[in-house]
Amino acid sequence: MSKAFYSIITGTGKYIPTRRITNQDFVSKEFFDANGNAMTKPNQYTVDKLEEITTIKERRYVTDDLMTSDIAHMAAEDALTSSGIDRETLDYVIVAHNFGDIKSNGLVQLNMLPTLAAKVKHKLGIKNPETVAYDLPFGCPGWLQGIIQADYFIKSGDAKKILVIGAEVLSRVYDPYDRDSMLYSDGAGATILEAKESETPIGILAHKTRSDTETHAYMLYMGESCHPNGKEDTNLYMKMYGRKLYQYALETVPGAIKACLDKNGMHLNKVDKILIHQANGKMDDAIIDRLYKLYDMEVPENIMPMTISWLGNSSVATVPTLLDLILKGEFEPNEIKKGDNIVFASVGAGMNINAALYKA
Repeated sequence: MSKAFYSIITGTGKYIPTRRITNQDFVSKEFFDANGNAMTKPNQYTVDKLEEITTIKERRYVTDDLMTSDIAHMAAEDALTSSGIDRETLDYVIVAHNFGDIKSNGLVQLNMLPTLAAKVKHKLGIKNPETVAYDLPFGCPGWLQGIIQADYFIKSGDAKKILVIGAEVLSRVYDPYDRDSMLYSDGAGATILEAKESETPIGILAHKTRSDTETHAYMLYMGESCHPNGKEDTNLYMKMYGRKLYQYALETVPGAIKACLDKNGMHLNKVDKILIHQANGKMDDAIIDRLYKLYDMEVPENIMPMTISWLGNSSVATVPTLLDLILKGEFEPNEIKKGDNIVFASVGAGMNINAALYKA
């Protein structure tokens, strides 16, 4: 077999914020429904129900002195250290996020200039003008979409080394009077992809992406606060149609993963680990159950490591953070061995889904 270039992971990094916010921290909050009516059930019931449905017990928030570009930079430094490469040799710096840098002064002020990728490249001290830096807003699947784009660059011969980062500070864009606020967290994960010549397929073997904008473009949106006096609040907050998104994920993610595997001709029984976006623990369980039913198989034990119970949903950061924890032996007994087949999968932004198959 002739040699070809493949995209392999040579370094990973993360930043897990230090502020631990437990479910009990929400018991004293005021919650209102979408019509501005106070919730009739006690907050303790609401909090307990959230944990039952999502498995979330706590989440992490950044401290007031940090913004998204800061934690993206810290995750990048961690990934560069683990890879050992010269940062000046990077061809691309891709930063997946959705809200830019957000101030913590009570106003939801989104700052997209300069781009986060430009800020991160600057913070890294990279002088090489041929290190191209750009942002990728793609919802929760943004990091994985960055990996997919990086794979295209590498296999085209355009690039040899690419840094892909997923970073988000959701604690500053949620409505504090909305129950959905308990889902969200902050974090950053980074990955180095490098080109490697090989006679046998390794690294990224296949990927699949879809965007259902016709029916689901506005499942996530920016809206007014649930508070009855919300119109007096000039901020717009992240909102979602949770039940519709839940159903959308169940109906489409299993098929997208199968389509990815089919592109490579691989059966699900050859997959060793599935690293899926940590959006909702019970939802992810249901997705994997449906995926295995497509193959008339039972779900194997330990196939899908989960961090959402203690890290919450940090959007683009969940999968790269999970990957880094496993590769650095910080999430035992989970491990990834040479030759393992890994599926990455994500759903988000109301309408985007992607999956990638990776041979370690």
